[in-house]
Amino acid sequence: MPSLTLPECERYISPPATNEDLEFADLAIVDLSKAHTPEGRAELYPQLRDALRTYGFVYAINHGYSQAQRDRIFDIANVPFSVVPPDEMKTYAANIEKVGYYAGFKARQFWKVDAENQVLDQIEHYGINKDVTRRPHPQALRPFLPEIDAFARHNHFNVVHPILRLLALSLELPEETLVQKHNFNGTGEACVRFMKYYRRTKEEEEKSKNVWLKGHTDVGSVTILWSQPVGGLQIQAPDGRWKWVRHIENALVINTGDMMDFFSGGYYKPTIHRVVQPPEDQHNYDRLGVFFFSMPDDDVRLMPCVESPVLRQFGIQRRCSDEDAPLCAAWRKGRTTTYGRSNLKKGIEHNVEEEVIEGIVVKHYN
Repeated sequence: MPSLTLPECERYISPPATNEDLEFADLAIVDLSKAHTPEGRAELYPQLRDALRTYGFVYAINHGYSQAQRDRIFDIANVPFSVVPPDEMKTYAANIEKVGYYAGFKARQFWKVDAENQVLDQIEHYGINKDVTRRPHPQALRPFLPEIDAFARHNHFNVVHPILRLLALSLELPEETLVQKHNFNGTGEACVRFMKYYRRTKEEEEKSKNVWLKGHTDVGSVTILWSQPVGGLQIQAPDGRWKWVRHIENALVINTGDMMDFFSGGYYKPTIHRVVQPPEDQHNYDRLGVFFFSMPDDDVRLMPCVESPVLRQFGIQRRCSDEDAPLCAAWRKGRTTTYGRSNLKKGIEHNVEEEVIEGIVVKHYN
């Protein structure tokens, strides 16, 4: 009989939430527990549709993990950064520019935050493929792999799949249309990612105007951020202003990315967001993040679901011709290998820089 005792892990004590008077985005909250029944899904999909088409972000509650389970994941998330020695970090470094995915450690000062002022990022992260056995891991993390595996499966089956079903319903498609493109056992790079955002020097803050990650869209289809109290995440509101995302205890913050834009023919735009210095009363804290980045299988072609009556009425906005539509693997590699590394060109729009991936213009927002 398997042991019910979990391996010991140092507790990660979350900093207190900010008390600053900030301009927060008014994001909708969806109750994922209702997604288990047809009646519940019929109630939820208009809420999700309207939220994602307005702000591109939505909170999800009652997702199936208790507060204690959530806290335990944050304990584990801190292990790669607090326990793994620097030499072992190098052994398990992600070869991002060669392979085009985030698996293993990304070191600090890898991405250009402000090329003109030569400011680099201060973010470490450790990426784990949804199949946790696919690649080796540092010694300190190995005892926790069963829990990380359960966490990856929970995100995939109990959060991403219900969201994909709701999105399909909103497009008047069969419920499993998008789910069938996202197979847990399929070849792909959906992953759990632990990220540690470290405090920066006053000089770095001044040079980059307090921006830690410039405005961007996510590569995949659906991103899940497990809410934590240190502020910094901002989204670009419909009026173009940047608004803060408020922490809600044991909630998920969900947004759509590039690949959902392809599938929905522009109906669900990829959400523009950035990370900035935390509010003043949190300046002395580092920021620990837990994410699940969902992507379709590598061999899925990123084409609009033209059979959708909603898209036919809305008008499909293609980013390229169907003949030139990239495979998921090609788009992921193109975006991942160049992100924060390539020399961007100034775009036509104010404070927008551009690059071209697979013949398609990708924008970055300052």
